[in-house]
Formats: sequence, C-alpha cells, structure tokens
Amino acid sequence: MPEEKKPHKSAGHRKRLREKFLASGLVGFHDYEVIELLLTLGTPRKDCKDQAKAALKRFKTLQAVIEAPPEQLQEIKGVGPKNIFGIKFVRAVAERYLQKKLIKKDPIRSSKELFSYLYHSLRDKKREIFKVVFLDAQNKIIAIEDLFEGTLTASSVYPREVVQTALRYHAAGLFLIHNHPSGEPRPSREDRLITRDLIHACRVMEITVHEHLIIGDNTYFSFADHGYIAEMNREYEARRGA
Repeated sequence: MPEEKKPHKSAGHRKRLREKFLASGLVGFHDYEVIELLLTLGTPRKDCKDQAKAALKRFKTLQAVIEAPPEQLQEIKGVGPKNIFGIKFVRAVAERYLQKKLIKKDPIRSSKELFSYLYHSLRDKKREIFKVVFLDAQNKIIAIEDLFEGTLTASSVYPREVVQTALRYHAAGLFLIHNHPSGEPRPSREDRLITRDLIHACRVMEITVHEHLIIGDNTYFSFADHGYIAEMNREYEARRGA
C-alpha cells in the first residue's frame, strides 16, 4: 500500500493564518503575514513567507507593497505574475469599494477631503489619468469615471465628452481630478487652459465645475483653493457680457 503523503508544513501554516483571520480579522497580524496571505491567493500551494518579508523590507510599509507596480514586485526573488494577483486584486476591490461608498453619501466639503478619497487610486500611475466626479444638485456624488489617459493637452481632453457624460448622469456639478506622475502637482499652462475650457463649456449647459485637483506625490494642487475656479468663472461672465 503506498504511503499516504503528509501535507506540507506550509499548508498548515496558511490554514492557521486563515483561521486566525476568520476568527478575529487582522487583529494581531504582522504586516508581512497580511502580504503573505495576499501572495498565496494566486499560488495557494506555495510558501510565500520569505517573499512577503522581502517585499516589506524593500517597500518599507504594507501600504507601499500594495501600491507597488507589478514589475517592481516581480523583482523580488520568488514573486511572479501569479503571486501578485492577490495584491493587485485586493487593491482593485478596495478602490471600487471606496468609490461605491462615496456615491450618494454626504457631500465632499474640501479639497483635502477629495484628495484623501482619490489619492491612492492615482498615486502610482505612470501615465496621466483624468477623472471626473459627477455631482447631483446637493453636491452628492453620482458617479466617478476615468475619461482620459496619457499626456493631457488641450487637444486630448475633450470638453464635449465631459459635458455629454455629465448630461447622461444628469449631473449638476463636477470635480475634475488628474495626476502628475512626476510627483510635482503645480499646474502647467496646459492644465490651466484645459480647466478654463471645461469650466466655460460646462457653464453653457448650466453645469458647475467646483474643483480641479492635481494629485502629486503625497500632495496636491487645488484650483479652487488658489482662486483659479472663481477667476475663470468671472472670465466667462465677462465674455458673456461683452
């Protein structure tokens, strides 16, 4: 009779971690154990403890590991495309959860609050992403969409598409958000032109642009806080009265 194979000790270790989580959540978990469980989602039979510790050593924090680009994660010995499935999946789920949580909730009342909600969805992007947050008449969020990607210029961001999408949602107002992969959030000349064009186009359809936020490396630039939104609205009024 063939000898019955005993389960590998790593299988028991993973089982204990999962049972510990099911019993009390992440209370008592080390950060490397959280990463270990995420790595094993894509490779359930592989021991990922050493890789988890190496990832935490390289990126310093749990947050940084979850936000790390896939190509950098795979530079860690023993981490391949299958391993990073769990890390990327849980981040995508968290982003969708936060987005859904925002919809129809209390209005966002400051640029800092808007930055806090959207920073993690943009901070490690290698290309510029232009998001639009659509608001109802009470300034509650109806939807959030990524409308444009790439180097943002006046010829690549189309006011017509923004307005059409706003009308589809019956939006009364908008927040505009995009990132600067360089980490420096100060607006370029193109950023100012895009903002002015969008404000003026939306005003024609009685849609209010409340904010344009540029997200950099753990910081941001607010067009509203710096008075640019009000200035561009005054410019629109002056053109109409001319």
